[in-house]
Amino acid sequence: MRLKRPSIRRLALLLLVVVPAAAWAIMKPVRVVAPALVGISCPTTWVCVDDLSNLTAAEHLYSESLTFVSAHVSPLAGKPKVIFCSSEACASSFGLGARSAVTVGTLGTVIGPRAWKPYYVRHELIHQLQGQQLGVVSLLFKPSWFVEGMAYSLSQDPRQPLAEPFEGYRLRFTAWYRAAEKGNLWREAGAL
Repeated sequence: MRLKRPSIRRLALLLLVVVPAAAWAIMKPVRVVAPALVGISCPTTWVCVDDLSNLTAAEHLYSESLTFVSAHVSPLAGKPKVIFCSSEACASSFGLGARSAVTVGTLGTVIGPRAWKPYYVRHELIHQLQGQQLGVVSLLFKPSWFVEGMAYSLSQDPRQPLAEPFEGYRLRFTAWYRAAEKGNLWREAGAL
């Protein structure tokens, strides 16, 4: 008995329609790609809000954080998209759950209601930068102490101590960073 080979049309339908629709429904953070579809306003291509009365505060946090990360870590390529949620309903529409914020590769970041602080936004922009510099797929295979420790340490998160394992990650990254060859952060990180 011969098995039928799937037609090119069926395969194209699967890849172009079914897979993205399933990702949209199941993996809520993917919604950063098109936040307007869940009722989010994007007055600029890089800052989006669920409540336009908070736009000025969101733009200030974004600008400060982008300037900080560029000056203290490394410049970002372009202006990454950041969605600022002031309500739990907005955060829930992106699947934040217990998390304060989430970055989806280099596609964008969602800042939840509890994360409207400079160090949170810097932390997430550092994750964007890691994805740009190391590659999103490569970043998945980097040690957690590096990925999270770098974001907590270099964002100058003032919380002391962080809950474990994050404080341990920050301490391990800080020790590694002190020993790393200055000016070669990304080369050294690539070797991890």
